[in-house]
Amino acid sequence: MQQASATARRLTRYISQLPGCRIAVLGDFMLDEFIWGKVSRISPEAPVPVVEVTGQTFSPGGAGNVAANIVAMGGCPAPFGIVGRDGYGKQLTEVLRRKGMPTGGLIADASRSTTVKTRIIETARKHQVVRADRECRRPAGRALARRLARRLLREADRFQAVIVSDYDKGAITPELLAEVLPPLKEAGIPVFLDPRTRNPLSYRPITIITPNEREAGQITGLEIDSEAALLAAGRRLLEMLDCAWVLITRGERGMALFERGGQIRKIAAMAQEVYDVTGAGDTVIAVLALAHAAGASMPEAAVIANCAAGRAVAHVGTVAPTAEEVRAALIESARRFPRHSAFQLGS
Repeated sequence: MQQASATARRLTRYISQLPGCRIAVLGDFMLDEFIWGKVSRISPEAPVPVVEVTGQTFSPGGAGNVAANIVAMGGCPAPFGIVGRDGYGKQLTEVLRRKGMPTGGLIADASRSTTVKTRIIETARKHQVVRADRECRRPAGRALARRLARRLLREADRFQAVIVSDYDKGAITPELLAEVLPPLKEAGIPVFLDPRTRNPLSYRPITIITPNEREAGQITGLEIDSEAALLAAGRRLLEMLDCAWVLITRGERGMALFERGGQIRKIAAMAQEVYDVTGAGDTVIAVLALAHAAGASMPEAAVIANCAAGRAVAHVGTVAPTAEEVRAALIESARRFPRHSAFQLGS
């Protein structure tokens, strides 16, 4: 119990140092549109519910949700990405500004449309009736990638870390990564990358990659159906990408953190109840990068991120946990579960 409490106190000290940490978020920025309404009858035209609209809200999605998680934890994100020169692009830019983020790193391009995910929600039960996507997945051209790279690199020395959030919507291309990753490594700025699987070998050089089990299996060509397969996938990712760390997220089974030339640490999940895993990966990489920027070692940062993810999945929908929620959850977990793997991890 004493060891768990001491570890929790040490980790909460890092949380108190998050305000002021500046993180660049490079990725696929999207707009989440929520149409709220009441359902009281079935349409006479087809066997579908009729939704009487009562409201509409917008929030940042994709890489925007990563940035929103940083804001919720007290950090200072700077978005870098591409939006369409359209009404939704203006709406997304305004949503980010209202959350206190600078938007000078966003490029509005007339040849592309802003990615929008529209969800119609029955208000009473918070039940999703349907989702409609508008998106452009065409990879950004070389000239556009260069413009985006220049915008990031001009400001790179202001940031303590860079998150690359690849949602496979066209912003993160091999050309862009070739422009930004080597200079960031040369400058000693850690890069945290949340992958998709279209161009995995372009994810280098980076500090850490954070795939879920499915993505890790797709990138490595391994079927992760056992603990042995998990270990093999983690080791193969370290070799393929020549990165210092690999963090594989495992849903209700927690995380596995692999260190190049070092040990493998398994961190059990902290969520007591799971309502919705939407956006949990965004929470993980946002809090991981923030905690590391605040001085935590990578294992310590992974424990804090694991706790934050436990808070995120305890809500319905995409919810960014606050620093106070994560601090309280760490202390409560240390009290209730002193033998939890998070508190045996050390630094």
